[in-house]
Amino acid sequence: MFRNDLYKGKRFLITGGGTGLGRVMMERFVELGADCVICGRRGGVLEETAREVMAKHPGRRVDTFTVDIRVATAVEEMIEAIWQGGPLDGLINNAAGNFVSQTKDLSPRAFDAIANIVLHGTFYMTNACGKRWIAEGRKASVLSILTTWVWTGSPFVVPSAMSKAGVAVMTQSLAVEWGRYGIRLNAIAPGPFPTEGAWARLNPKGDSDDRYRSRNPMGRVGKMSELANMAAFLMSEEVEYINGEVVAIDGGMGIMGHGTFSNMLSRTEDDWRQMREAIQATNAADRAKRG
Repeated sequence: MFRNDLYKGKRFLITGGGTGLGRVMMERFVELGADCVICGRRGGVLEETAREVMAKHPGRRVDTFTVDIRVATAVEEMIEAIWQGGPLDGLINNAAGNFVSQTKDLSPRAFDAIANIVLHGTFYMTNACGKRWIAEGRKASVLSILTTWVWTGSPFVVPSAMSKAGVAVMTQSLAVEWGRYGIRLNAIAPGPFPTEGAWARLNPKGDSDDRYRSRNPMGRVGKMSELANMAAFLMSEEVEYINGEVVAIDGGMGIMGHGTFSNMLSRTEDDWRQMREAIQATNAADRAKRG
């Protein structure tokens, strides 16, 4: 089904589409004939990604918007601006934030830093697009990127686990509420797919990927192309009877009976101090890049 014209005439918006999993999915949609819009907080990164992808795929268009999806009014303004250039056919809620921490060490601000992106931002994006599709009588598809923690929970990433679980329930709830309008909502729950941004906060001590391989039935981490193909499959109208599903892509790791970060129970307070310092350094470097 992955023919080159699968998404000809379609236009998709990918949050956090400038880097990591978002970029990989966006490039796959472009390869299959779609035009895309990517948004995020780092405008320079978005623009560079768009230039590179359009150079590889002449005739396709990738537009960029710098936005903080934690701000509802900013999301509304961006979606209105996007619609002025033509309606969207789909939304991929990929933007996220996460870091490992003992829950007792979390401040309210630290919790909000994750929940405001993952839970609030995802809802703002979904509702801003959804109400326009409903008003126009337009069929569309929403795909959200979750984790297997929505079923099992996971220690040391409680803000993310809680927020992603909320998005999973949103997916199921709106799949029922909006199905009558021809709007589908599904989600992917990936296992470990190493990306530079996420790994700096989820693996701050730089541990080998072997710890994931040894705890995975398939003995490896995920390949980016596998996630991109899953996204392309679920967004396609050729499988539009799939609605309200959260599909794991983790090699079976999520059903082995332990959360992703359960192995960190043996970490000492000094280990946690070193990880906090590494994550803070990563965050400071990111702020410097954004100016």
